Amino acid sequence: MKTPMTKRGAELLKDELHRLKTIERPANSKAIGEARAHGDLSENAEYHAARERAGFIEGRIAELESKLGNAQIIDPKLLQDSGGRCVFGATVDVEDADGNAATWQIVGEDEADIKKGRISVSSPMARGLIGKEAGESVEVKTPGGVKRYEIIDVRYE
Repeated sequence: MKTPMTKRGAELLKDELHRLKTIERPANSKAIGEARAHGDLSENAEYHAARERAGFIEGRIAELESKLGNAQIIDPKLLQDSGGRCVFGATVDVEDADGNAATWQIVGEDEADIKKGRISVSSPMARGLIGKEAGESVEVKTPGGVKRYEIIDVRYE
């Protein structure tokens, strides 16, 4: 099953993968070699820490390769034919009943960062917005209860 991801999100994962393969992995291999040179491996904390770090690096590389291999990369700029509806990748301006405004972009799981205005496509807020358009109201179940929002604008940037 393909996992939706914005073009920017895919680039971030590719950058991390490149860094792990070209910087982190070789540096850790060197650390293992240096620790091994210190002698008795059974009591060598540096060696064990470096081996544990190697396991983490290899696991993360495999995870990133899998995510990128299963990614359905979506460029929000190409969504203009969505008829003004909230879809994956759209940036949505909303206002709550108290007049508080917020802007969110609906993104993939790995890209979500509420502080930067990016919400996961599987979040309650995104699920409430998907398929709606400017002028419509949505009710979203939050941990603090049901909140009502009006969609002010939907953009694809």
